[in-house]
Amino acid sequence: MVANSDPHAGQPVLRSGASSKDARLVAIMLHGRGASAEDILGLAGQFTARDIAFIAPQAASATWYPHSFLAPIAQNEPWLGSALRVVAGLVENCAHQGVPAERIVVMGFSQGACLTLEFAARHARRYAAVVAFTGGLIGPPGTPRDYAGDFADTPFFIGSSDVDAHVPLERVHESTAVFHRMGATVDERIYPRMGHTINADELQAVDALLVERPS
Repeated sequence: MVANSDPHAGQPVLRSGASSKDARLVAIMLHGRGASAEDILGLAGQFTARDIAFIAPQAASATWYPHSFLAPIAQNEPWLGSALRVVAGLVENCAHQGVPAERIVVMGFSQGACLTLEFAARHARRYAAVVAFTGGLIGPPGTPRDYAGDFADTPFFIGSSDVDAHVPLERVHESTAVFHRMGATVDERIYPRMGHTINADELQAVDALLVERPS
């Protein structure tokens, strides 16, 4: 594991699809533990819309934080704080290119899904969408969820298995409740006995979120 106060700083960021300045939406894609930016970027081909810029940062040592997302938050520092700064920096870069948060999708799988939800909770505002394929808010049971801000009806998709070995079902439900309370519109889908993966129904649901809607 990289031993410094900002381990993810300077890591590669991969891109595909439309250019950010020309895209209708920019999707920030966060990979899981042990995976890569290239892996999560492969999901882009599953989506119908072709006017989306896909951006995938790489975690140092292929992990955003070293311990379970249920561990005390301090045990996952400084990696977690560094990971949150990576996402915040990408959102800020989009703003500098004239892309507001309302045109940004943040999505991730597994560890990347947990990072997605924790980032969103700490930076609540209207986004184009927030997508978590098997994830929940970070921290041990009993962690205060007194996040500030309002999602202004941002559509969320949260999909998970009822028996996932890494993400307890109760944490998924807790996360959904938090985002509802913060003004999000949450589509939570729990799949019986699903493995630690992304299924076709999840991809179809998110594809529907990404398609341009008639004005």
